[in-house]
Amino acid sequence: MSTHPRRPVSARRRALAVLSLVSLVLLAAWLVAFSIRNVDDLVGAAVGFAIAVAGGWWLITEHPPRRWIGLAGAVLGLIVIAVALVDAAADIDYPLIRVLVAAVLFVVSTGSARLAVEQDLHDLDANLPHEVSRPSHPVLICNPWSGGGKVERFGLVELANELGVETVMLDHGLDLEQLARDAIARGADCLGMAGGDGSQALVASIAVECGVPFVCVSAGTRNHFALDLGIDRDDPRNSLHAFRDAIERRIDFATVNDRFFVNNVSLGIYATIVQQDGYREAKAETTKAVLPELLGRTEEPFDLQFTEPDGTEVDGAFLIQVSNNPYVLDATLDITERRRVDSGELGVVALTAATGKDAAGMLTLAAFGQRKRSRNWHEFTTDTFEVRSRSGTAFAGVDGEALELATPLVFRIHPRGLRLLVPEGNLDIAELRRARDYGVRELYEVARG
Repeated sequence: MSTHPRRPVSARRRALAVLSLVSLVLLAAWLVAFSIRNVDDLVGAAVGFAIAVAGGWWLITEHPPRRWIGLAGAVLGLIVIAVALVDAAADIDYPLIRVLVAAVLFVVSTGSARLAVEQDLHDLDANLPHEVSRPSHPVLICNPWSGGGKVERFGLVELANELGVETVMLDHGLDLEQLARDAIARGADCLGMAGGDGSQALVASIAVECGVPFVCVSAGTRNHFALDLGIDRDDPRNSLHAFRDAIERRIDFATVNDRFFVNNVSLGIYATIVQQDGYREAKAETTKAVLPELLGRTEEPFDLQFTEPDGTEVDGAFLIQVSNNPYVLDATLDITERRRVDSGELGVVALTAATGKDAAGMLTLAAFGQRKRSRNWHEFTTDTFEVRSRSGTAFAGVDGEALELATPLVFRIHPRGLRLLVPEGNLDIAELRRARDYGVRELYEVARG
């Protein structure tokens, strides 16, 4: 599934993509036909073809200086092709005609490819990190108890005041959502939250609803959201500089029955685990300790059903996790982190082992990196997902918060729907994703329509 902007493909774009791919195939056939009699010429033509295509793709899809490197590669590749074709045609008249035909096919292929994908490239550029004007009335809501008192320990209120940021304390008896809405009513043009992931998600949802950017200040215990954003979790003071530096990134958020979440929603046995004392302080250890006991006393399968993208019906999953972008899982099945938060996809992992024996077998396969070979393991990505239950309700852990939700549960991804302000240093990490990451596969998808 493509991770790039999704929109209907016009007949013109599709025709151009087909023309590009056909021209490329004809160019390859042309080179083989006229250089196959000599191994050296065939190898030279193949090398030139590879260099020209790689350079041409950078010329089409990248910005300077990569674009100029691509242009140099395309020219160099065509020169190597010309040498191979001229050498192979040394005993015939007008050998340059072969070179001219090859050059025309290459130009047609690259030119039509550029026109076919230009719209997608503009969409990608619009979502790259970029500098924006500094907010004129930013508001930071602080949870003084989050992370064992990080707000006070790191002097976040004092630093926020120095940066010209209004601070609001989440005191006992106050409603976080109302505090965020009150800030918007007072004219806030940027909302920030110094707290854990659940609080981050709630305030971010208000920011999206009201069309203002959001700042994630890593003042929680673990801050998985900040981890996957590449934001410094050791010193939340660094997060505050996002209000001053004003570098904007567009990232995904997800919803379950229109409820906003930034990390994940877990169903089934995990919804019981998140209610255990000590879970927030030791997630992996608590899960490993409680899971065998819960499995051992489960006599009936969980009342959870879903349909996989290939149409397979699954019933009785004891654990389903739906995440805002897929996680990379380690051998123990413990959640590690997401490689990106702008792929436009939900990550779904479901386990259907009904007994401790089945779970042990699955964990054994996972330890050897073979978890997908287990019939009890279900893992895929999608942009929408539905979980059903016969009872009409299901317990869920939404960004770590234990809830009971009405079913069916409808999950949706909202690509790049959250405007996030990050400190300037965060761009070092964002640069890893700065390249357009637009491959020939996307051109093929345009050709397919």
